[in-house]
Amino acid sequence: MKNSAVLLIACPDQKGLVAAISDFVFRHDGNILHADEHADEGSNLFLMRVEFDPSDFDIDRKDFAKYFSPLAKKFEMTWRLAQSSHRQKMVILVSKYDHCLVDLLYRHKSGELACEIPLILSNHPDNRSIAEFYRIPYVTIPVPQDGKSPAEEKILSLLRQHDPDFMVLARYMQILSHDFVKQYPQRIINIHHSFLPAFIGAKPYHQAFARGVKLIGATSHYVTEVLDDGPIIEQDVIRISHRDSLPDLLQKGRDLEKVVLSRAVRWHLENRILLYGSKTVVFH
Repeated sequence: MKNSAVLLIACPDQKGLVAAISDFVFRHDGNILHADEHADEGSNLFLMRVEFDPSDFDIDRKDFAKYFSPLAKKFEMTWRLAQSSHRQKMVILVSKYDHCLVDLLYRHKSGELACEIPLILSNHPDNRSIAEFYRIPYVTIPVPQDGKSPAEEKILSLLRQHDPDFMVLARYMQILSHDFVKQYPQRIINIHHSFLPAFIGAKPYHQAFARGVKLIGATSHYVTEVLDDGPIIEQDVIRISHRDSLPDLLQKGRDLEKVVLSRAVRWHLENRILLYGSKTVVFH
């Protein structure tokens, strides 16, 4: 794993921002590897991702805030510093569908997703054998219709024990409560089996089939208190025709879901996503 530092910044757009940030890294013997920025005209917001080599950087990470704060205060920045060598902890929640789970676990094992997976949670036992194959603990917590709150409390208790950096809903077919989501803001990634905002809710492929659509899609987004309305990270589509049956749509949709979710997870792990309002900027 490469050793680089990633500085993520959001602030009001104004002259001199890029120069000031670059100069700060230069003056402290950092070498910029990648720099990407975006100015949103509608909100007058400036967003930037700076990845630099900290090998000769003359500031310890624990002291970075002390030295960077004057510059951040001058330009009214919201910022955070991440280390690419830090392996985040990702907990996966899944129900019966296994395609996204299998894809994530394979990519993790192959090294594409550089993180730790301490736990897989499910409301069904169906995927236990998959977790055992990859040697990852699998805990089943049934979620009865009349007992969602106790089940959710058990999940939260396990999460507090494992302290994940973020979670992935790999086709976890349960709606999380507002209280649950509030405890993990911008730290829950979901895959929705539709091209949002079209065909929201249940059975989107059935809705799409009934409407005779020519494209179907999948959407990965951060979870918010409003169902399927969180900031979108990644989307993709595939063309279909009148020759495609409903099973064809489901099969093609599953392929899309795997790819779209894995991209979103990888970009989150690589600290490539900045959120503002109801949107994201993803620096590829």
